[in-house]
Amino acid sequence: MADVAQAVDQEQNQQQETPQQDALKQGQDVEFSEVAETGNVTPGASIDVLLDVNVPVTVIIDKTEISVQRLLQLGPGSVLKLQKPVGAPVDLYLKDAKFATGTIVVIDDRFAVRIKAILGAGAAADSPDA
Repeated sequence: MADVAQAVDQEQNQQQETPQQDALKQGQDVEFSEVAETGNVTPGASIDVLLDVNVPVTVIIDKTEISVQRLLQLGPGSVLKLQKPVGAPVDLYLKDAKFATGTIVVIDDRFAVRIKAILGAGAAADSPDA
């Protein structure tokens, strides 16, 4: 019963909106003035801004699944065996889009990736979570 009375009170409060609240709900027409073209923009200038932007590249060697019990047993020195053989291609991603394949190499005691192929737009649909 109290719920019904409370609902009726809320409905009455909504119906008693002030003219100011009603005006806020109405749309207003706005006119924008035209902007004159400056002519200072060259065809290549728009992309020049992006050329110095750093983007994160992710290299995925392989994936494996383990049980939660095994996960909790992992510690320093633990080894997770992967299915890919040594020398098999790895996948390179920009965000979630695969853009290239490569192989792992060692340069000056550091891992590196040698790009083997840049992939087209069709291969970019693959995601690292697949």
